[in-house]
Amino acid sequence: MALRVLAYVGLGVGTALFALPLLWLLSTPFDAAPRYAVRPPSEFTLGNFGEIGRNPYAVSSLVNSVVLALGTMVVVVVAAALAAYALSRVRLPGRDALLYALLLLSSVITGTAAMVPIFLLIFQLNLIDTRAGVILVLSGGLLPAAIFLLKDFIDTIPRSYEESARVFGASPLQILRHIVAPVARPGLATIAVWTMVQVWGSFLTPFILLRDPTKQPAAVVVRTLYTEGGSPNLALISSFSLLYSVPVVLMYLFAWGRYGFRFHGGIKS
Repeated sequence: MALRVLAYVGLGVGTALFALPLLWLLSTPFDAAPRYAVRPPSEFTLGNFGEIGRNPYAVSSLVNSVVLALGTMVVVVVAAALAAYALSRVRLPGRDALLYALLLLSSVITGTAAMVPIFLLIFQLNLIDTRAGVILVLSGGLLPAAIFLLKDFIDTIPRSYEESARVFGASPLQILRHIVAPVARPGLATIAVWTMVQVWGSFLTPFILLRDPTKQPAAVVVRTLYTEGGSPNLALISSFSLLYSVPVVLMYLFAWGRYGFRFHGGIKS
């Protein structure tokens, strides 16, 4: 009984630690005199959001984040689907070892450690200060894990689904598009949401590769929301952070409600 009480107390404390920042984020943007303390707004106002709208870079940075997230998501989902389907259906010597090596290297050699050669490569490709260069770099970092996850999902799809299509002369791309992809939609949705969340919070890559402030995403622009004395402007930071969080939360809830994110196979029981 005592252990159960301690467990409930621990869960309660942990829940409170996670809930307090969220409560602060939900209340502070509407407070005319925001503070670090979690409290109801002393004077309700929407003026903080008006200041965000008047900021020359805030709104455009949210649009830039959407462009980078969507562009990277398309590249990762398409490339991962093609690679995962090929690795799932074609027996190659050392296939599993290659997958684990890619996953290991992608986790060991992080973007921070590889940023110097990545910067030199993007510079030689003349893609510095372009969204395409950022999308390519972010896609390359996320692809190994995406391929690894999606291959396990495609492995569970029965091959008998594809045999009938082959009898009627369907090509591998047609089979992937019309048979495998519809069945694997929960897996593709999970990869898409995971990719967009990773890109949405990415700071280092766009910070280094994008020089023009009008092209920088919200994760980079948020560092500029400080007063002249260097103190954080709580009104602007809280309002911008709330706007910054809403698209990802809505996308996650939509995908969760539609697909459920269950990696138990291609066919639901």
